[in-house]
Amino acid sequence: MTITDWPRTAAEPTPETAAPAAVSGTPAPVSQTVDAVSETAEFVSETESGTGTKPSPGKLTGSQKWATGAIVIAALALSGIGLYLSFEHVAEFAHERLRFGSLGKGQLFAVGVDVGIMVMIAVDLLMAWLKRPISWIRYPVWLLTAVTVVLNAASGAPQNRAWTLMDYVAAGAHGVVPVLFIMVVELGRDAIDRVVRPDKAERDSIPWLRWVLAPVATSRIFRRMRLWGVTSYPEMTRRDQELIAYEQWLKRKYDGDISQASEDELLPMKMAPYGYTVARALAMPDEQERAAQEREEEAARRRLDAETRSEVAQAESAAERLRAKGKVELVQAEVDGQTGQARAHARAQVSAAEKAAELEQKALENAVVAEARAREAEAERKEAQERRAAAAADLEKAGLERQAAEQRKAAAEADAVAAAEAGAIETERIAQARKATAAADLDAAELEYQAAQLRKEAAEADRVAAAEAQAIETQAIAEARKATAEADKAAAETEAAAAETRRAAAEARRKEAEEERQTEVVLADAARAKEEAAEAARAAAETRRVAAEIELAAVEAEFAAKLRPRERSIRKVARMILAVGGDAEQLPLADIQRELAVTSPGTASEYRKEAAQLLADGYVPEQ
Repeated sequence: MTITDWPRTAAEPTPETAAPAAVSGTPAPVSQTVDAVSETAEFVSETESGTGTKPSPGKLTGSQKWATGAIVIAALALSGIGLYLSFEHVAEFAHERLRFGSLGKGQLFAVGVDVGIMVMIAVDLLMAWLKRPISWIRYPVWLLTAVTVVLNAASGAPQNRAWTLMDYVAAGAHGVVPVLFIMVVELGRDAIDRVVRPDKAERDSIPWLRWVLAPVATSRIFRRMRLWGVTSYPEMTRRDQELIAYEQWLKRKYDGDISQASEDELLPMKMAPYGYTVARALAMPDEQERAAQEREEEAARRRLDAETRSEVAQAESAAERLRAKGKVELVQAEVDGQTGQARAHARAQVSAAEKAAELEQKALENAVVAEARAREAEAERKEAQERRAAAAADLEKAGLERQAAEQRKAAAEADAVAAAEAGAIETERIAQARKATAAADLDAAELEYQAAQLRKEAAEADRVAAAEAQAIETQAIAEARKATAEADKAAAETEAAAAETRRAAAEARRKEAEEERQTEVVLADAARAKEEAAEAARAAAETRRVAAEIELAAVEAEFAAKLRPRERSIRKVARMILAVGGDAEQLPLADIQRELAVTSPGTASEYRKEAAQLLADGYVPEQ
């Protein structure tokens, strides 16, 4: 075995234990110890007293039941004997020596002590049977039993003379039965506890021979077993052997001067009083570094989560602002629409007034035209009257001519008579001709009169028809134009209002669509930010995992190479330089101080220089 080999311990480990993690700078122990034996309540070893770990069967056989009954009966008989003897002696001693007023009071005192002991014993056994034992209740029982033993022994003490050997024997005999009864009770309590809790770990007892041969070392072992809950005596001895072997190994390594060892190498001796095994103490720096790294990763993860939540909150706040702005714009659009409708209504009213004024102007013009036409009709009427007067004049003239014709006829007849009378005989042909001429003139005058009358009636009919037609045409045109103007005005107002409403609705829909688009953009940005943050977290975690694997491989390689602590630190700084791109100047000294737990910047600078030189010499970390 060389000076750097780890010594094998005298006691072989239990087959259930596993190998601990090795600490950088220390060789791996041969013994396969668990990290904390004291924390495993299920560990139970075979002891020299014969108690094993296999639980008893759940049901008792017939023979076991009979044996149990006999034991219970014998224990009850023993308790009865003890109570009887104790009662008599304690009652008399209380009456005579303890100044109780009467024997009855002394008997009550003895009964109270015995009943108190029995009640507490019964409660202790009952709670043990219910798997809910009360550990402190046995101590009052022991105290009261000790009181009864003292009282019983004192009752047999000699009076007014010196003690002899037989006096001591007699005093001790008075306490034998109570002590025996308490031992039986404790045995029964332990038996009940083993029956109802077969899987409970049992504490090994230290062999009495060791107490005799090495009382000081054995007392230290007993103290550590009780303090740190180690139930196995072989395990405790194996721990001591490992610690002694490790200390001897350090002495051989440093030529007997353990003070040259590093702090990590001295941890097993420092942590042994606190229940740490050698393997667990050596693994403590790695565990602390791993825990610190986990805390840093957890802090970074919480910080990233906080940043992500802040970004999400900002995005949601922006979305809320956009929604509120959209609502305000929607209300503004509604107000603008209502205002536009009012303005359109006002414009429609103004347009209607203008159209009404125009229609009135047109009606006035139509009235002027109608008036002109009326004047023309009046002129035509006057002309018709003139024509009628002319016709009347013609008619009167025709009448006068007829009268003249009649007069001429009469004159002609008179002339004819006169001629006949005067003797002028005209021929019948001339008379008839004159008569025919006179008749023709009369008929012509009559016809001319009728024609004048017809012309008068026609002129009157033309005037009336023209007036009626003009009046009907003016009224119909005016009503039609008025109805058309009103229909045009109503249609124009309706169309303007509908157009304004459609415009306002389209504007509102446009703004709402714009708001939804902006909200979707904000939500998409928030989701993209979440995805980017999650991807960054995954990338960071993957980077840390790869770095941890590289670091683990490098540590294992350094452990296999059995490098000194300074060499390992230089290699760790070299890996840190590679992590920042390979430029040593890019690695801050504060990071080196934090990783290597050094306080001096000068020391950190020396580490960085040596690590840079190591990289320049071709150092490549194990992958």
